[in-house]
Amino acid sequence: MKKILKLKRIYFLCLLPISFALILLARRSSSFVEQVFSLRIYKWLSQIISSITGLFPFSIAEILIILLPFACLIMLCRFIIHIIRDKANRKEIALKGLLNLLCGLSLTLFMFVMLAGMNYYRYSFTHYSGLEIRNSTVDELYALTESLVKQANEYREKVPATDENGVFRLSVSKYKAARIADKAMDRISEEYGVLKGAYAAPKPVVLSPIMSYTEITGIFFPFTMEANVNVHVPDYSIPATMLHELAHLRGFMREDEANYIAYIAGMASDNVEFNYSATMLALISSGNALYRQDRDLYSTLREQYSEKVDLDLRANSAYWAKYEDTVVSTVSNKVNDTYLKANAQADGVKSYGRMVDLLLAKYRKDQDTAKDIEK
Repeated sequence: MKKILKLKRIYFLCLLPISFALILLARRSSSFVEQVFSLRIYKWLSQIISSITGLFPFSIAEILIILLPFACLIMLCRFIIHIIRDKANRKEIALKGLLNLLCGLSLTLFMFVMLAGMNYYRYSFTHYSGLEIRNSTVDELYALTESLVKQANEYREKVPATDENGVFRLSVSKYKAARIADKAMDRISEEYGVLKGAYAAPKPVVLSPIMSYTEITGIFFPFTMEANVNVHVPDYSIPATMLHELAHLRGFMREDEANYIAYIAGMASDNVEFNYSATMLALISSGNALYRQDRDLYSTLREQYSEKVDLDLRANSAYWAKYEDTVVSTVSNKVNDTYLKANAQADGVKSYGRMVDLLLAKYRKDQDTAKDIEK
């Protein structure tokens, strides 16, 4: 036991209470998280790591995730072999193994807290947007959704490429789209300085078809500061997903806010395919909210979708129907739901729908601005 206590790596265990202390402090003081951590420590760390991993065109996170099970299996086999061969020191070997495991978990948790976890407790993006969030009527929700339907119909007419079935198809490669997404975030950061930074473009995942079985369209991997995107999904959703993951990379971890940032960034792009993808993200969110409030009103608006928009939505539904209710998707959704609830998103996966409040606030602000201009 004395030999174990003398091992230098035992100090890694100190990171465990430090991690919990940081999270406890973050829960009690958003101002500390924002002013001390998010705008300073995270901003510095994230850009350094992203600049390094961004030198590689492929996803380092994808490689690590693939290799991790094999690495764990190899270490477990070595541990078992060591115990079998060295009968005289089995207790010491077991204690060292337990120490290594605890040190690894402690270091991993600390890295997560520093590279992602703290940002769940930062100021809401509303703090920087200047939007007024308030209760809205069904009529306001209807007006918002109606305006998004019109926008979606208009943008869909302008998209340059479709597949043999007439379904939306990106006119550029996924890697070119990633660079366009990066430029869109740079453009929106001119208005929202908190989004500025030297970050790498999102990375298409090579094993995207396998990723679809988890029903995940994108993953921000904080340990490598990479925005990973499933590019096997229907093309119309890819630009918005890229922007969503880039919002996480810039420190906004809440799903509803990442969706809203993706929307405004997509609308700021000079690429019509990004405009369309962002509008569809907003339309689906507001349309679902309207459906829950008043199905008749939703049905009225649903009839206003153009044939081309409707075609894209049907293709999207057909795609995901292949992956619903599988064992992998069920486990993945449960894990994702638990993860979100553990990081201050009490509604779990339902928090994706809360983007509508931000959309409504922006819609009201835009309407007021338009009225002032008319005067």
